[in-house]
Amino acid sequence: MPDPRARQLRRSMTDAERRLWSVLRSRRLSGYKFRRQHPIGPFVADFACIGHKLIVEADGGQHDDNAADKHRTAWLACQGWRVVRFWNNEILANPGGVALAIVQALEETSSITADPHPPA
Repeated sequence: MPDPRARQLRRSMTDAERRLWSVLRSRRLSGYKFRRQHPIGPFVADFACIGHKLIVEADGGQHDDNAADKHRTAWLACQGWRVVRFWNNEILANPGGVALAIVQALEETSSITADPHPPA
C-alpha cells in the first residue's frame, strides 16, 4: 500500500528537490536508479538509490544542527544506509557539483559493499 505521506511529499517538492530530481530521475546520473520520497522504516527519504543503499537529502535552513536529523541519520545508518546531505542553495546554484558529489558517494558505497572475493 502506498505511503500517503510520501505521496504528499512528491506532490509538494521544493524547488531544490525538483532541480535535484531532474538530475537523478530516469537513470540520468551515470545509470544509477533513484526513487523520490521513498519510505524507509518510519522515515521518508528525499531520494534513495536502493541498490547502493544511499540516501540523498535536500535540506533547508530548518535542518541546521537539527537533533531529529541526527537521530534519523543514526537510525538509517544502523539499517545499512548512507545519508548525504546538500543545502538547497547549493543544489540550486551548483547542480553539476552536487551531481558529481553524489556519483562519488555512490562509487564509495559500491566499493564498501562489493564482495572482495567474487565467485569464480
